[in-house]
Amino acid sequence: MRHVSSQKERDKAAIMAVVRRFGPLSRVDVHGLTQFRPSGISLLVRELLEEGKLQEAGPSNNPLGRKQTLLRINEGLGFVVGVEWDVSTLMAASLDLRPQIIAAVSEPTNLSEGADGLIRQLLSCARQAIERASSAGQTPLGIAVADPGLVDTEKGVTITSSQMEFWRNIPLQQIFEEEFKVPFLLESNTRAMTIAERMLGAGEKTDDMVYIDYRTGVGAGVITGGSILRGSNESAGEFGHTHVVENGPACKCGSFGCLEAMTSAAALANKARKGVLEGGTSEVLTIAGRPEFITGAHVLEAARRGDRMCSSLVEDMGNHLGLGIANLVNLFNPSVVVFGGLLELAGERLLEQMSRIVKRQALPHNTKNLQFRFGKLGPQAGVLGAGMLVLEKLFEIPALKPPKFLVSTPENRRSPIGL
Repeated sequence: MRHVSSQKERDKAAIMAVVRRFGPLSRVDVHGLTQFRPSGISLLVRELLEEGKLQEAGPSNNPLGRKQTLLRINEGLGFVVGVEWDVSTLMAASLDLRPQIIAAVSEPTNLSEGADGLIRQLLSCARQAIERASSAGQTPLGIAVADPGLVDTEKGVTITSSQMEFWRNIPLQQIFEEEFKVPFLLESNTRAMTIAERMLGAGEKTDDMVYIDYRTGVGAGVITGGSILRGSNESAGEFGHTHVVENGPACKCGSFGCLEAMTSAAALANKARKGVLEGGTSEVLTIAGRPEFITGAHVLEAARRGDRMCSSLVEDMGNHLGLGIANLVNLFNPSVVVFGGLLELAGERLLEQMSRIVKRQALPHNTKNLQFRFGKLGPQAGVLGAGMLVLEKLFEIPALKPPKFLVSTPENRRSPIGL
């Protein structure tokens, strides 16, 4: 009897998972996806409706045949929390089951107190996001952190970070589960943003995509065949530590001539700061106020406004970044390259420049249908991706048939991704 009950609960969980992922769905759709017997689906769906886990969402808009009642997941079951950070900004957000952000907290990242201070800040921001979402009477179902370092997702440990020497061997899973008593997942922030843009943003309708995470550092996420590329040690995507200049400037990773050392927002800020201190005139100083306050975002904004010095710096950055992306295009043959982080601040001119370089340097066969886009999710991409990872884990779907010929409306469905 215990086995029967367990199998029944697994079947109900599978129905909830497909309805959350692809819904709203009819019972016929659920049968097509799960291959459960129609009579069994009717029984399980009735119980899920009685338990308040599923809700009826009205009739289908199928123009042919009989209208069917659609099912959706009850979004009041709870919420998940996504936390994403880099050396500049830390954000935590609570997401409902759609997923949409229902509460968010954003702060400058505190690096002045080492690992202990940063851990306290991560916990504090997650707690604030939970408290703001819990005011509606819901409870957190799980938490994920999208971390800028190299991570061990199985153990939930941050291994190292080239930008913060103190951020090594941090057992985030243990820390968060002890604090919040809910399931926890750890992911790299670039992969989390890649997943979010693939599922909800600029790469929503492609199975082969490269995402460029351009901020203080430079990273890349790769979707190939609908699955995210991780690598044997989960360190795939360290795009910023590919070499573009022999004997170039020192990188924080310990090497020289890395793309990140040449092109990152931090590198841009350093070059602009040096130019201003050496007597150069630039609107970036008006934007920042003082040389020591100049950031990469200020340089990109000044370039967009037509500032000569910053335009030259951004053009040089775009040349190096474009060459690096051409290599990615030859290696992975994506259908779209999505630019995230700060790059949108420079505007379409930079996008067009890098597009020209990639099409000039990469194989013509690999670029003939290639598209270049800015990301759609902005600074929320990381927390959305982290939250989606929790939802995918909580509502894990067994092996399914491809979702074809669903009664539900296609625009309400999202394709699965190999996580």
